[in-house]
Amino acid sequence: MTRELIIRPEAECEIVEAYDWYEACLQGLGADFLLSIDAILHAVARNPKQYPVVHKDIRRALARRFPYEVFFLDKGSRVIVLAVFHARRNPGDWQNRA
Repeated sequence: MTRELIIRPEAECEIVEAYDWYEACLQGLGADFLLSIDAILHAVARNPKQYPVVHKDIRRALARRFPYEVFFLDKGSRVIVLAVFHARRNPGDWQNRA
């Protein structure tokens, strides 16, 4: 069962910022980043319980190839993406979004 995927505005901004940064580094790399994030978001929507709980009821999925983490809540028929963070960022930033 695929759940409804809701991406919070903060997470959307983080995706756009990362895309812009990668695209500035190398043309086409931003598109590769988006494909990687799209793949992990689809996997999360299909089976959110396969990802570990890392804080309260927030789960984390890791992107492939890029050092990004997707933090989300599993709310039954909905998955709410709270953050798409670079792995080296301060975890306190996304924990406040719960």
